[in-house]
Amino acid sequence: MSARAWAPVLALALLAGAPGTALAQAAIDPAHSWLGFEVYTRFGQRVAGEFPEFQGRVEALADGRQRVRLQVATSQARIPERPRYTSWMRGASFFDTGRHPLMEFVSEPYPVELLRHGGTLRGQLTLRGVTRPQRLEVQPATCERPGIDCQIRVSGSIDRSDFDMRQWQLALADRVWLLARLQLDGSVE
Repeated sequence: MSARAWAPVLALALLAGAPGTALAQAAIDPAHSWLGFEVYTRFGQRVAGEFPEFQGRVEALADGRQRVRLQVATSQARIPERPRYTSWMRGASFFDTGRHPLMEFVSEPYPVELLRHGGTLRGQLTLRGVTRPQRLEVQPATCERPGIDCQIRVSGSIDRSDFDMRQWQLALADRVWLLARLQLDGSVE
């Protein structure tokens, strides 16, 4: 699979692992975070969308590492100012939100330093009822406490065909880019 990044998930995981914070659990702040995607047509046109509804938690593990769990409402995904594209993208040939309204990412345990220094976050992505290994790339932080003092930026890609999204192969590229800018909500449980 040439998938490299569930950006939203990676960003969430990194946010929770901000240096200097001993978190038992933390949530991603949807009001100050953003999740999006891009796919290109075979003619080079960029189609950009966003996921306005999502929830995620970062869990502190007993060994000092962290794990992130992120659920994204594909049923609410949208392509701004393109209602026809939005309807098609939610339909059976793309996200199939009638049968699969959510996608979920669960990371493997990762060291807290990943958030500051950047690197690869690995985990499992479930989309359209298919679960596959997924890699996300976390950007190096621009502050000492990523997710608290600055957003965590994550990017990656999936191949549509890996998740049984095989229609529209003549019109759309197989690769879908995932992008995220994530902030923690500041409350700790």
